[in-house]
Amino acid sequence: MGNPWRGEVLIVIDGERHAARLTLGALAELEAAMEADSLLALVERFEGNRFSSRDVLALLAAGLRGGGAEIDRARLEHAQIEGGPMAAARAAAELLARAFTVQS
Repeated sequence: MGNPWRGEVLIVIDGERHAARLTLGALAELEAAMEADSLLALVERFEGNRFSSRDVLALLAAGLRGGGAEIDRARLEHAQIEGGPMAAARAAAELLARAFTVQS
């Protein structure tokens, strides 16, 4: 499950478990890479189920780097993600949700 208080989401890539999280640096990287006017627009795309596979890849790549993994987007494009594309999309959506959840 990862540590939700840190915004972590666990994802298994090529048989290896990683804790992904969207740090401020990862969010800045994501903002630069996305074809969205803002991160809010990206959140709205996920909430409205209008996201693309590019959105999922960009989110996972940024989250994995934010969590300290040395996995770039090119490797991720060819990786085996446990649970397949639906699990990848769920993990990406969870990363966004946890990044913008206020913890007290």
